[in-house]
Amino acid sequence: MLQIAHRLRRFPLAAPNPALALSLALSHLYPSHFPLLSSSPLPVSASGACSSSPSSPESPSLSRHSPPRHSCEIPALLDRRRSALHQPEFSSWRRAFVRDPVLRDAREFDEFRCARVSQAWALPTEAPVWRMAPALMTPVWLPIVEKSVFRFDESVPAREDAAPSISFENPRLREEGIDIESNEPEFIPVITLEGSNQIVTLKLPTGTSFYGTGEVSGAVERTGKRIYSWNTDAWGYNQNTTSLYQSHPWVVAILENGQAFGVLADTTRRCEIDLRKESIIKMSSDAPYPVITFGPFPTPEALMTSLARATGTMQMPPKWALGYQQCRWSYMSADRVSEVAATFREKKIPCDVVWMDIDYMQDFKCFTFDKNTFPDPKALSDDLHSKGFRGIWMLDPGLKAEKGYFAYDTGCENDVWIQTPDGKTYVGECWPGAVAFPDFLNEKTRNWWAKLVKDFVAVGVDGIWNDMNEPAVFKTVSKTMPETNIHRADEEYGGRQSHAHYHNVYGMFQARSTYEGMKLANPDKRPFVLTRAAFIGAHRYAATWSGDNLANWEHLNMSIPMALNLGLSGQSFSGPDIGGFAGDSTPKLFARWMGLGAMMPFARGHSEQGTIDQEPWSFGPEVEELSRFALNRRYRLLPHYYTLFHKTHTTGVPVMTPVFFADPTDVKLRKIDDSFLIGSILVKTWPSPKRRNSHADLELPKGIWQRFHFNDDHPELPMLFLKGGAIVPTGPVVQHVGEASPTDTVTLLIALNETGKAAGDLYEDDGEGFGYQDGDYLLTHYEAEKVSTPNAKYGEVVIRVASTEGRRERPKRTLQVRLLIGEDVQVEGECVDGEELRIKLLGDEDVSKSIVSNREAWTADLDRKQSLLDTVFGDHHPVLGVGATLMPEDLEKGNVSLKVLAYNGGRIASMIHKPSGYEWMEEGFKNGGYEEFSGSEFRSSGWNETYNVVKRELAQMGGYEEIKMEGDIGGGLVLARDILLPQDSLDTIKVSSSIVARSVGAGSGGFSRLVRLRIHPTFKLVHPTRSVILYTAVDGTERKMEPEMGFEEHLIEGSDRPNGEWKILDQQTGLGVINRFDVNQVALCNVKWGPGSVALELWSEERPVSKDTPLTISHEYELIDE
Repeated sequence: MLQIAHRLRRFPLAAPNPALALSLALSHLYPSHFPLLSSSPLPVSASGACSSSPSSPESPSLSRHSPPRHSCEIPALLDRRRSALHQPEFSSWRRAFVRDPVLRDAREFDEFRCARVSQAWALPTEAPVWRMAPALMTPVWLPIVEKSVFRFDESVPAREDAAPSISFENPRLREEGIDIESNEPEFIPVITLEGSNQIVTLKLPTGTSFYGTGEVSGAVERTGKRIYSWNTDAWGYNQNTTSLYQSHPWVVAILENGQAFGVLADTTRRCEIDLRKESIIKMSSDAPYPVITFGPFPTPEALMTSLARATGTMQMPPKWALGYQQCRWSYMSADRVSEVAATFREKKIPCDVVWMDIDYMQDFKCFTFDKNTFPDPKALSDDLHSKGFRGIWMLDPGLKAEKGYFAYDTGCENDVWIQTPDGKTYVGECWPGAVAFPDFLNEKTRNWWAKLVKDFVAVGVDGIWNDMNEPAVFKTVSKTMPETNIHRADEEYGGRQSHAHYHNVYGMFQARSTYEGMKLANPDKRPFVLTRAAFIGAHRYAATWSGDNLANWEHLNMSIPMALNLGLSGQSFSGPDIGGFAGDSTPKLFARWMGLGAMMPFARGHSEQGTIDQEPWSFGPEVEELSRFALNRRYRLLPHYYTLFHKTHTTGVPVMTPVFFADPTDVKLRKIDDSFLIGSILVKTWPSPKRRNSHADLELPKGIWQRFHFNDDHPELPMLFLKGGAIVPTGPVVQHVGEASPTDTVTLLIALNETGKAAGDLYEDDGEGFGYQDGDYLLTHYEAEKVSTPNAKYGEVVIRVASTEGRRERPKRTLQVRLLIGEDVQVEGECVDGEELRIKLLGDEDVSKSIVSNREAWTADLDRKQSLLDTVFGDHHPVLGVGATLMPEDLEKGNVSLKVLAYNGGRIASMIHKPSGYEWMEEGFKNGGYEEFSGSEFRSSGWNETYNVVKRELAQMGGYEEIKMEGDIGGGLVLARDILLPQDSLDTIKVSSSIVARSVGAGSGGFSRLVRLRIHPTFKLVHPTRSVILYTAVDGTERKMEPEMGFEEHLIEGSDRPNGEWKILDQQTGLGVINRFDVNQVALCNVKWGPGSVALELWSEERPVSKDTPLTISHEYELIDE
């Protein structure tokens, strides 16, 4: 039986009267239900028996162990007054209750159900009542779904006014409480109201890292970021864009101890998610909304499973959707589509899908086909199917508002359109011109759309792509329709509301309508839908991608964190447009992107009209071969991917996860953006124009990680590592999924853990139908264990089937095993699948010799391939990839020689002290020489943009050398840099840098976004253990910093800062660098020791800038020899 849980200590009383205690408490907890009890003033007992101490503003949340806010005790003998209560209208609010950790024992209320108080039962008029300010009230909370999941509301009236949940697969789970012993929240948010805005603040322990927030650009770790969940057509976005195509008001918090905690603002409205302060989550929206917290749980996997119990899991996709997919805006004719498909087969490059963008339509009208270029879509579909391809076709939401167009006419007949406030059909503008938008929140509209989709699929359509469904509207400042438009939604979703309320879920409901239409057309086939716009929970209906990215290294670099955070927000099936959508890719950029993209859950190449072709063969034979290698890898690993998709379907754990999933307690793994996990496989990539590092330079999670490949190791492809203790199934290379057979040989990759054991799964079904829901599948659990045996000198490993699930029979096939021992060292075996296999192990000496031999051969082969690629690719622009040779700027004066790369972030790539020959900075060094950023975040905008040289002065007759550059960092801002080798000093480099607003459009009132000038020079150390940093602090004390192996950052601020000068000194050689600066321009200094290096950073204050108020740091380096 539901209990009334207790937070009654918040209501101090002057008289120990149980009825009075209950009445006063209920009058403040539920003022809308007890109006007669809420009209008294705010006296305090003359006896001083009661006092109140609201929580400090500096502590915006409460932990489970927070002290009571008030000092009075509430008598617990409420059962004596049961006769004074009755239970009319109980069901509408009985589950809204709060609990007090101080009053743990609720057993005496087991039979007590609260109801509205009879009007006859009121307090004496002289009774004192303590009224709490709403901003200081602890929110009401309710345990829901399962243990450690809680719903918080600002008050009971706010709870009752909250809109229905759309994120939850079963909205009732959000409304119905559960009763589990010892089920109390560890972290309690503070909920305040400012006008119509509800603001939620939750402070978590120091050391917490943030992730999630859905489709967001920038780094994987979200601390320091602020975004707005408001679906926006965001062509050309960058790492600072705050609203993209989707909205996921959800934050994943990894606590310092590795536990995982999640927070969902369950509102469809525009929501601000502010993570700019360390360990603090702040969310704000313009209407009351529930806050749902999950955990903390012991692992991130457990958190994702809990989220999936609320929001649902993705359906199993058709297996062909896991293959490579080729798209273009647009393949302009059916003949061109057939030609592309045929070329894939001729060149033996695996591919499963070709996509049709908007130009297949007649005049951009959905559900039509151009009479001249796509005259027979059924014949085209048949041709694709005969070659083993599937075809996916685009459907936008906006339908041309034209009488005589059947889709528009039937829409008018069924009254399906979104309306203006005066009840007329809203007409906006998109590709066809004037368009009307279906109101997908209405069941009648969804049924109408589903029937259109059913007829559309009849011509052989295999999948549907919903684009432009934020919804995007042309020729508007907001890029969408007016927020005052009206939706006539189903009551279960909130009924008649403005577009402001439903904007963020519009694309999700179109995807749902399309999914239902495809299922209506083919009830026995799994639908495939791709949607651009989405809301948390949309994974139940569709896959997604990262939108209209750019063909540059920045967007390649963002591909990984964007997919990771989508996965951590429930959407596992995602990936980027491989090669970049907007702009021309280059051979090197495309090759790197293909290698990375082929390992991501959704692998599709796509590019826009007006750009060069981006099929795998479009960049020459070398890139074609690399693309073939990359896609062969993917197809070999399809059994593993398909098994992971089944795991996602059943548990909610993403297919692609951050590296820290391997060890959530290791904080060094939490900001890794260039690697990811595909189950137990770690994929190490290089999403930059730099060369691939050697194996020795890699930082891997703790434990055993065995490197492997498929005889395709290449410097342009990612490196693959299998976690010790894992077994991964692989298959043969096929040209498309339909070419594979259940009787094909299964090859297990095995890496033993420290105890000599390993385990893993293989999931199989028919790949396309729904039989798996009734048990028509085979899930095999393999195990391997090292054992001692007299027949094998060094022991052997036994591989067996430990268990199975499902009624599907095991095919008669060969099972091969690759037992990974070390670098390219493995032992192999073979048997009939289902039988036990024993493999003899090698001795340690033999393994060591093989590792050394293989490493030498691998290094030589890598150098040979890299040399060939350097010839093929040449020097490429690191941002745009322009295939022209771009030379560094050489500055030389006195004892100093510099190389400046204007085309690569304006960085100083080389700094040489000529008398000693010592190179303090070198371009090949992994920390990048001298760089500058425009924010607190490492390598924020400014570090790799193209800088235009606006002035170049050469030394003449003993004069000076100078270069002035400017780089566009977006938002109307430029980062300007002046590097000078002065005439009057032989050993000095002067640098003056500024962030300047060059456009009135830089921000509101001419002020920009928040920026900070962060100067990041990395100095190479020949003798790291003998190098020190010396300076006099602002407070006058002498300071000395020595190297430490933790490689942590050391922020120095206030009076601890150097007083305008510090130096790095190699005590063995006497060589050093003195850095002088204006202490008034530098708010923070930062030191970071690295392996053989040290960074001495200068940070300005953080603030907006305008044309008249730039941020500037002027400083100099003097190269010394003591």
